Parts: sequence; structure tokens; C-alpha cells
Amino acid sequence: MGLPALEFSDCCLDSPHFRETLKSHEAELDKTNKFIKELIKDGKSLISALKNLSSAKRKFADSLNEFKFQCIGDAETDDEMCIARSLQEFATVLRNLEDERIRMIENASEVLITPLEKFRKEQIGAAKEAKKKYDKETEKYCGILEKHLNLSSKKKESQLQEADSQVDLVRQHFYEVSLEYVFKVQEVQERKMFEFVEPLLAFLQGLFTFYHHGYELAKDFGDFKTQLTISIQNTRNRFEGTRSEVESLMKKMKENPLEHKTISPYTMEGYLYVQEKRHFGTSWVKHYCTYQRDSKQITMVPFDQKSGGKGGEDESVTLKSCTRRKTDSIEKRFCFDVEAVDRPGVITMQALSEEDRRLWMEAMDGREPVYNSNKDSQSEGTAQLDSIGFSIIRKCIHAVETRGINEQGLYRIVGVNSRVQKLLSVLMDPKTASETETDICAEWEIKTITSALKTYLRMLPGPLMMYQFQRSFIKAAKLENQESRVSEIHSLVHRLPEKNRQMLQLLMNHLANVANNHKQNLMTVANLGVVFGPTLLRPQEETVAAIMDIKFQNIVIEILIENHEKIFNTVPDMPLTNAQLHLSQKKSSDSKPPSCSERPLTLFHTIQSTEKQEQRNSIINSSLESVSSNPNSILNSSSSLQPNMNSSDPDLAVVKPTRPNSLTPFRKAKALYACKAEHDSELSFTAGTVFDNVHPSQEPGWLEGTLNGKTGLIPENYVEFL
Repeated sequence: MGLPALEFSDCCLDSPHFRETLKSHEAELDKTNKFIKELIKDGKSLISALKNLSSAKRKFADSLNEFKFQCIGDAETDDEMCIARSLQEFATVLRNLEDERIRMIENASEVLITPLEKFRKEQIGAAKEAKKKYDKETEKYCGILEKHLNLSSKKKESQLQEADSQVDLVRQHFYEVSLEYVFKVQEVQERKMFEFVEPLLAFLQGLFTFYHHGYELAKDFGDFKTQLTISIQNTRNRFEGTRSEVESLMKKMKENPLEHKTISPYTMEGYLYVQEKRHFGTSWVKHYCTYQRDSKQITMVPFDQKSGGKGGEDESVTLKSCTRRKTDSIEKRFCFDVEAVDRPGVITMQALSEEDRRLWMEAMDGREPVYNSNKDSQSEGTAQLDSIGFSIIRKCIHAVETRGINEQGLYRIVGVNSRVQKLLSVLMDPKTASETETDICAEWEIKTITSALKTYLRMLPGPLMMYQFQRSFIKAAKLENQESRVSEIHSLVHRLPEKNRQMLQLLMNHLANVANNHKQNLMTVANLGVVFGPTLLRPQEETVAAIMDIKFQNIVIEILIENHEKIFNTVPDMPLTNAQLHLSQKKSSDSKPPSCSERPLTLFHTIQSTEKQEQRNSIINSSLESVSSNPNSILNSSSSLQPNMNSSDPDLAVVKPTRPNSLTPFRKAKALYACKAEHDSELSFTAGTVFDNVHPSQEPGWLEGTLNGKTGLIPENYVEFL
């Protein structure tokens, strides 16, 4: 079991569970820091002590063999397992080289020691500084809060309001510092998976060059080296994608934390000060309290963030009544009284603010609480799995397979948003659709057609593979045995509604054809998984844990593409019994995970987060018009792939979209490839260059943008919009 994900939403609650999770991450960072320091020391000994090379090398190998990676999440991908296994593989190689005492390569310090020291100082060191700041702000916030809560209610209203404003500012600052610290901890945990292993890999490669015996071992090491390189690159690519997603989520949480709270199993939860009677008087003890309306259970956990631990035993009572405490009846502010069925007397509690007291009162007196319901941006879309929807997807697939199956970056390179919207308007209009039933005109570019297909799938009321099965598909991808993964996904697909399964089969057959031409279009099964995973299996709630599971979404799509004939054309086997499942897991533990070397390397620049960018720029203003239709099949697919479209179905609502009145101009774009200007009006740039003020130009196929203060033309197919 890996480290649990740190949710940004928990920063606001600052619960005991959040603190314990944060401690586990900090302990892992400390362990990594200590290990890196020891590894650097061992490496220097290996370089300087030529006479003791054999013993130093063995110690170095033993250190590598003992260290175990801890990944975020409850399962590891094949790439992560490969990376985690890499240190043990390195140790084996070093032990084989023990008897070969030759001079160490001159640049060993540069390729091994320097990167590790840089990672430790820049990344782990930054995390430690963030922790100091976080601890300081925690103590400051709690101290000011306690001082504020001890203010007498008899003070002037202006003084109380000023004190409230000051506490709000301190609370907001503490919340922002908490978010930044959690983000930094998550970042370092992810970075170490590649920035820590790559220097070791480079060091070993240098050894093979200078040792004759190492050269012989390098032949045997070659396959794993290729596999590890692919795994590191895949892990790095996933990190870049998930990092931008996590950073975007953090910014959303900063701007409006209340709209992104995690849906809690409790009706209300948070910190309250509970009045306790002692022999010397009364005292107010800080508790983390939860309330469940259905059972009327109040649970109180004595906990103080400053001390970092529980101050006593948990207590649960059953609510009988809740009454607001009058201001003139007690010196404390924000108080209310609770009577319990199973405890005599009255429990007086103090909330953290007037608003906090209002929420607790609403929860306990039977009124409905305010929940932040999850709002899926596609739920308001106009797309449906009706006859028009199947017709649109078939037309797009037909156009791609007849005109653009060999285009490089197929489905990765996005079309111009205005063109995509216009094409969707044409395809989704029943009148226009009936006129162009057989084909999509050649005037539409392939990238526009592929973007229209993906946009339509994202406009469905829910993902094609459905929210209710999303976690089941992810769990299936996390199974250790490849055969078990395929079997479980096979079973889940046949639990989908008929129309969803038919559409998914149609799409997977097409993607298999695209992957079969990967030598020309560079779109391997893995690349197609990256493109379609977030579209077909998007989560209902945007959290850090969901972002970390994107890699498993991609694996599900890969399995569907590679096994589409079996999954869609055969009936799944009966579920395994517990005994059979235990035996299957035992067999899987004895076998090695699938080799990453079977996947070809990605040969072109990875486009990060294109799905989300298209989603933000692909909103069509539409109205609903109920009609029935009888579209003919365009693709020569088997009858099992196509729904019955020959009879009028009153349940099928056809969508008639209208073009938007105005389009939001793109502001920034990133270069996918390098380009050298041939004319003064064009811009020269390298891959990764970011342009400002990018907008359509008068020249067809060109955009106009600004780079370093100079405005010029940019090839449209060379950039992606940010």
C-alpha cells in the first residue's frame, strides 16, 4: 500500500486524518533525504578509493538493494514497478563487477553526485523550508484564533468586527500556506521517481563504456535499460500532465475553496471548543467534531494542531436537541447548547465564527445542509447516444480511415476551435445531417474531424464508460496479473448499457485500426490511451487522487484497444470464486509484470492536457428539438456493432445546435516542433517556445503571434493553445 494522496480540500478542514497523512509524507521525504546523503557519501568513496573499490561497490550495491520506493496511490503501474525494481537491478550489476577493479570514469562525479546533491538541496530542501513556514503559520493561526475566541462579547461592536477581520486574514494566509506546502510535498514525491533514478542510470552507462567486463554485462543489461528508459519517460510525461492538473486544482482551491470541498460522509464536521467542568472551574477544550444526521450521532475527538496529537478519548453521543446560546448568557461568542439522549446535562460548544455556528445549527436542527454538488462541465452538453450521435461518430471515423489514417499525431494534434464548433453544428443539425449523410466534405481537415469526435464524446451527459463504473475500471487496471485485468474489464464492459457498449465498440475498432498504422501516424496504443483515457473515463469529482489515477485510465483504454475483438465479440466468463481468485493472485505474484519494452518509444513531442483545453474551448450554445431519424450505416461494420436505426424511436432526442455569437480569442500557445523562418514575416522558434497574443491571421493555415516583442506568422499545425 502506497502513500495516501494529500487532498487540497483537507487543508481547509485541517483534520487529524489530514495531519497524520501529512506526517507520513514528511517521514518518507526524511527517509529519502537520509538515503540520498548516504548514497552520495558512498559514491564519493567509490570514486576516490580505487584500492577499496570492491568493498565500496558492494556497499553501494547493498544500499541500492535496501531502498524501496513508495508511490502515491494504492497500486503501481507497470512503469512504476519497473522503476521501483531498477535499484535492485543496479545492485545486481554492481555485484557482478566487484572483481573488476579498474579506474573509475573521470566524469562520475558530474553524472552521479551533482544531480543527487542538486535534487536534495533544491527539492527536498525546498520542502523542508516549506514545512518550517507551515509549522510557524500553524502556531501563529491557532494562537491568534484562541486569543480571538477569548474576547469578551461585551466589547464594542467595532472592536469585535476589527478582530473578526484580522482573524479572517490570518486564516486565509494559513490556508494558502497549507495549500502551497501540500503542493510542494506532492511535487517532490513525484519528482524523485525520475530525477533520482536517472543519475544512477547515467553512472552505470559510464561504467559500461570504460570497463571491458562492463561492456559484456551491458549486453545483458540492454533490454532492461530500454525498458527502464521508456518507464522513466512515461513517468516523466505523466508527471508533467498530472502536475499541471494538480497545480490548476490548487489555484481553483485558492480562488474559491468552498466550491471544491470534498463530498463528506458527515452532515457537518470541523473544530469546536467544548466546555468541560473541572474541580477548579470550567475550561474550553478543542475537539474535532462530526455529525451524521441519519443516525443523529455526534463524535467528539479532543485534538490540538499545535501539540500534534489527541488529548483524550473519543466520545460519541446521540443528539436530542440543539439550542442557540444567547449572547448575554455567556461571555464566549458563537456558542450553542446540545442535549444528548445518552448523556445527562447540557453540552456547551463554541464554533469558530458566526457562519460556522449557523452551519452547525442548520445541520443539527433538521434543516437541509448546503452541499457542493459536483458539477460536471459536460452534463449541460447537447450530445446524446441517439441516432444522430451514432451517425456523427461513424461519419468522423469514416473520414479519418479513408483520408487521414496515416497523418502524424492523429487525435493528438487539435483543430482550430472555431472550425471544430462549426463542423459540430453542421453534423448535429438534423436537416444538414440528412443532406450530408454519406460523407464529410473534403474541405474539413482531419485534425478538425478528430477534434470534433473527441468533443462530441465529452459533450455527452456523462462519460461513455459511465461514472458508476469508473472506480471499477480503475480497480481492474490495478490488478497485478494482465490476464485478470483483461477478464475484469471484459466483464465490466458487458455491464454497460447497450448504446454505451455499441458506441464504445465502434470507437475501439477504429482506434485499433489507427494503432495498426502507428509506424506512419506515430499513434501507438499507449499514445491513444493518453488521448482517450480522460475523455471516456473522466471522474465525477476533480481531486488529487483522481488526477493520480489518470495513468490507470490510460491502461484501461490500452486494454480495450488491444483486446477489442475478445471483449466485444465474446461473452465474459463467470466471476471467479474466492478460492480461484486467491490462486490467480498467487500465480500473478510469481510472474513478472508485462515488459514495457514491447511498447515502442514515443517519437514525437507529447501534448499535455489537450483534452482539457479543447473542453474549455468547445462549448456550443444549443436548443433541443425532438424529431426521429432513420440514418443509414456509413461504415461497413457488422450488424452487431450498429444499433437498430430503421424504426422511429420516440426516446431519441435530436439536438439542433446553433453557432455561438462570439468566440473567446486564444492568448497563449506552445510550439510542438521547431521551425526556421523562410521570410521576414515569419517567426523562428524551437520546440517548447511559448507565444503571446496568438490569433488567426489572414493567411490560410497560419496564426499570428508575438515572441520576445516581435509579431509574426506561426504555422497553425506547429502549436497547441494553452
